[in-house]
Amino acid sequence: MTNNSKSILVRYGISTLGLVVVALGVGLSIKSNLGIAPLSCIPTVLSLRFTHISIGTFTWIFNLFFIVIQAIILRKDFKWTHVMQVLPILIFGYLVDAAVWLFDAIDAPATNYWMQLLLCLVAVLLTAVGIRLEVVGQGWILPADSTLNVITQRTGKSFAIVKVIMDVTLVAITVLLALLFFGILTGNGHTMVVREGTLIQAILTGLCMHVTDPIINKWLEPVVKRYSTWD
Repeated sequence: MTNNSKSILVRYGISTLGLVVVALGVGLSIKSNLGIAPLSCIPTVLSLRFTHISIGTFTWIFNLFFIVIQAIILRKDFKWTHVMQVLPILIFGYLVDAAVWLFDAIDAPATNYWMQLLLCLVAVLLTAVGIRLEVVGQGWILPADSTLNVITQRTGKSFAIVKVIMDVTLVAITVLLALLFFGILTGNGHTMVVREGTLIQAILTGLCMHVTDPIINKWLEPVVKRYSTWD
């Protein structure tokens, strides 16, 4: 195996691990039944209405719209490399389905509030760790994260402001869909898509990354750098 092949293997291996960890975070947030992270709200509420289509399938279909948004914003600057984002979202969609299946096989959705809160907080931790693994690996980039960067660069607004606007918009659309589909604001009455857990995950994930990022960087960035600088 050539050095370049080893570098690609290491980088994409770390990024794929990141996708796995984020998918586990999504599955656990659904299991908590306390509300889901904004980026997963729309796929989840759609899967509750159209039960023959899985959350993972709706996840990758939903992420295709982010690629379309990038194409609209970038226009002539939109490259084939942006189209290649289709591959990681396909992988991520299958991983989300696997995570949901795994946690469903282990136990029923949590009903004790403190257990729900604990599962929600663990989901925050997994999401924070997974996102950083994606970034450190410099391999897969999910369209939602890439779209945030594109909007930030084109508008000159801070990443934090753009992220808040996107999260609020996604949650608002989810609430409207839940109201249209089920007549209530939070989900279908059994699975809670929008609740306090949604706010917890929206706020705490970024804060958690201030703690987890330095730890992950310390251990993995030297590994990626060593493999990427081989002659």
